[in-house]
Amino acid sequence: MFKSVFDKVWAFDCEWVPDPAAGRALHRLPAELGDREVIEQMWQHGGASVEDPMPFLKTIVCRVVSIAAVTRQRRRDGSVQLHLLSLPRDIADPAQVAESHVIGTFLDAIGEHKPQLVGFNSIAADLKILLQRAVVNGISAADFCRRPDKPWEGIDYFARGDAHVDIKDILGGWGKATPSLHELATLSGIPGKLDVDGNAVAGLWLDGQLDRIVAYNECDALTTYLVWLRLAHLGGHFDDRGYAEEQQRVRALVEGLIAQGRAHLATYLTAWDQLSGRP
Repeated sequence: MFKSVFDKVWAFDCEWVPDPAAGRALHRLPAELGDREVIEQMWQHGGASVEDPMPFLKTIVCRVVSIAAVTRQRRRDGSVQLHLLSLPRDIADPAQVAESHVIGTFLDAIGEHKPQLVGFNSIAADLKILLQRAVVNGISAADFCRRPDKPWEGIDYFARGDAHVDIKDILGGWGKATPSLHELATLSGIPGKLDVDGNAVAGLWLDGQLDRIVAYNECDALTTYLVWLRLAHLGGHFDDRGYAEEQQRVRALVEGLIAQGRAHLATYLTAWDQLSGRP
């Protein structure tokens, strides 16, 4: 269990797909071969079978296409503000869609604000792909990577501790003792996977539906944050009243975003109401 809740908490999630550029380079495929065909060959090299035609590939050969985070800030007066951060912000802008921009923007923001990171399988997967692909893209993120000389002198994202809370690392065990985020969320009255799951992301990207990937990513970030709230409640960081207030803040955030035009979140809110038994 984590020992504390920082004044700034970012519950984040990343989405990635096989990188055709990596496939062409590693498997010496011709440049004129289309992205779809390259990715099919990457899956074949990755051990594709009839039962598993799209196996998970090493993160180093995948490109990050979206990052979403629910950010919580507790101000000096005790008030709390929530925001939903999504990258790329403008999917119609090629410069913002570029992997180097998505990763670089996120790592720079973490380095500047120094939040407590929260994820699900983020120690083994999300953070690792961000670092690996940052190296591949030649990104500099000095503030994020800077480590204090002593643990009490600053935040260290490369050491075990409260700076990075991985829900799976805390609640998971061996084999059948490890829940998926979908299982953990759904059984806790929180929306898990809705109309899209991780296996569909590559197809959506190939079909040019980055908007659906970003929407899916936002829902996963909300789910991660709501599960973290339950874990923080379990650990005594929020009492019953405080936990209810935190949930209401999330509801207000989602309702506000729906009013601003993020219609996909209405489906999320409906699912949350149904799972939680809210009339």
